[in-house]
Amino acid sequence: MRIVIFLALATTLCAQDRAPLAQLANAWLDGQFKQYDTNADGRLSADEAKPVAAYVSGADADGDGFVTPDELRAHLLKRGSTKLQAAAKKALGSIDPSELEQRFKDLDKNADGKLAGEELAQTRWLSLLDRNADGAVTIEEAQTFFTSLGKTTPQPTANAPAPYKPEQTSPREEPRRINPGEADIGRMIPDATFKTTDGRRVRLSDFSGKATVIALVDADCPVGKRYVPSLTALESQWKSRGVALLRVAPADAPAALGASVSTEVFVLDSRRTLIYRGALDDQYGLGYSLDAPRHRYAADAVEATLAGRIPAVQATEAPGCVLDQPHASHATDVTYHNRISRILQSSCVECHRAGGVAPFPLETLDHVQAKAGMIRKMVERQLMPPWFAAPPAKGAHTPWINDRSLSERDRTDLLAWLTGGKPPGNPADAPLARTWPADWQIGTPDAIFQIPKPIEVNATGTMPYQTVTVATGLADDRWVEALEVKPTAREVVHHVLVFARGAGERRRGAGGEGDGFFAAYVPGNDHVILPAGFAKSLPAGATLVFQIHYTPNGTSTRDQVQLGVRYAKAAPQHIVHVAGISDHRLSIPPGATNHPETAVIPIPRDVVVLAFLPHMHVRGKSFRYDLIAPDSTEQTLLEVPRYDFNWQLAYRYAEPITVRAGSRIRATGWFDNSAANPANPDPTKTVRWGPQTTDEMMLGYVEYYVPGEDGKVAGRAR
Repeated sequence: MRIVIFLALATTLCAQDRAPLAQLANAWLDGQFKQYDTNADGRLSADEAKPVAAYVSGADADGDGFVTPDELRAHLLKRGSTKLQAAAKKALGSIDPSELEQRFKDLDKNADGKLAGEELAQTRWLSLLDRNADGAVTIEEAQTFFTSLGKTTPQPTANAPAPYKPEQTSPREEPRRINPGEADIGRMIPDATFKTTDGRRVRLSDFSGKATVIALVDADCPVGKRYVPSLTALESQWKSRGVALLRVAPADAPAALGASVSTEVFVLDSRRTLIYRGALDDQYGLGYSLDAPRHRYAADAVEATLAGRIPAVQATEAPGCVLDQPHASHATDVTYHNRISRILQSSCVECHRAGGVAPFPLETLDHVQAKAGMIRKMVERQLMPPWFAAPPAKGAHTPWINDRSLSERDRTDLLAWLTGGKPPGNPADAPLARTWPADWQIGTPDAIFQIPKPIEVNATGTMPYQTVTVATGLADDRWVEALEVKPTAREVVHHVLVFARGAGERRRGAGGEGDGFFAAYVPGNDHVILPAGFAKSLPAGATLVFQIHYTPNGTSTRDQVQLGVRYAKAAPQHIVHVAGISDHRLSIPPGATNHPETAVIPIPRDVVVLAFLPHMHVRGKSFRYDLIAPDSTEQTLLEVPRYDFNWQLAYRYAEPITVRAGSRIRATGWFDNSAANPANPDPTKTVRWGPQTTDEMMLGYVEYYVPGEDGKVAGRAR
């Protein structure tokens, strides 16, 4: 009967954001179910259930003579809730709210408003109510627990209507972020002569300021007319700062822009490189208007250009009237300076530069010519730039804002140049040189946490994962808005995961992988600056666990990883969480070429998913996240058909998705444990879960926030 109580307790705590415990109980139950499901049809017959009849009796909710996993789980939860309530009453006298507070005060010997230390030890199971893992239980945490005790998601009846699905063709349409590669960001706009709305004939090369903004203005477009005052105000602000604003009727726009909407705005730097294209802002759109914009896309892009930075948003859809004209060709004689240098700058040089993590730079024509053969091979095989998500359907935008893949046009031009003589072109057509932060990419950190001693890295062979703990020494809870993991010897660091454990929180596994990471590092993906109003929690007295994977490169060295954090100045509007979907019962047979392993996490309340990060080791072959709705319909959220252990990539939504309560997210990993896998350490071995590269993991991280949960509420709960 212990598992009955445990399942009820775990499910209740799952609703309070303690999902790993629920995962453990559900994983155990799934394993037991498979053990008795001898014909593997996903249900238990009366004969199959005989050995566990005491537990299964009464679970057949629909009376079809079979018991499904969901029926068994609901049945055990109902039975366990009764047992759990009895245990709770014994510990606290009553779960009646009017009596709970007094009983709590009786246990709170030092009257500090929380149960901790010896107070908690006298009723040890109450430590499971410690929602924020700070080593203490508050009255609010106790009340929240007992209020939700035994509550389950109602199951739809046979006559219930299908769940409401939002209309996909809403008349309201706001600018959506799109992938920069799809919008030709980074392309050089050829010099062109055109006419502005005030009748002037101008040429792009006439403007030698720091930036040029071309705004399409259509007097017959209702959305376009609304933006005229905004453009007038910006023109005045920008003029004194060396930024020219050119208003152009769509019919008179330079053909090289390839304009598609009557309100599009294009931001060019002083070398005519396209820095931003899309909406001016989001104040007006199709079917709506606001008192003021929430996002000033073009203005922010201009500010970034003046500061020598890449805009946070590089491309959006634009509201307005669709232009019924074919996109103009951007065809020019492709040279290194007018085209190829820009492709490499946008997609490669972040890593392939002096001081970067890549093994060689690609910052000059000489660099590129020296590595032309290798570049061609990696681009042809679509292994560089590293991006492994399945491509979107033809004609659809990628949903991932950090999609690194080359657009088809960029890929075609790059390969044509590499195989066609590699003409250098005119150096005057070269883009502005990219500048890189000399130190921290998140800006000056408010705190830096470094592992206490350097780790000696071998020159050859392999190294086991290194796990190092660092005490933060924080006296108060902090909200973190930016994080950066910085090795001191990047050339030998494969990846780093950092986990944050609250004071007194028990360690679960090596580093606590299944509980969700706090910060991560892989080459080219070493920092995150959360959007305004978002933050992660770093509780007082927290301990950081660094899990570091080194790859020796022929020279012995030493590394002393650092984590830099920047604290938010105010409590966040949204708290960012990371959950892990994991299957610790891995059993990958020897020689298997395509072995699947699956884990599921229930969603007890509405959440908004921001990103995914799949994690397997060297036998990992492919990975997929699926959403199972309450009505059992399924939708693939992310598919990684070619998983590569060398690139622990996060996949971030441009438009985060809402997952409704009662849904489940399923993670599936496929493994190649055969001799045909050249990275396989031992194809004769049955592989189990473990922290080292020679072991395996099937772990799907999900980054999310809970609507309505803000920092002020969470702060009071603490």
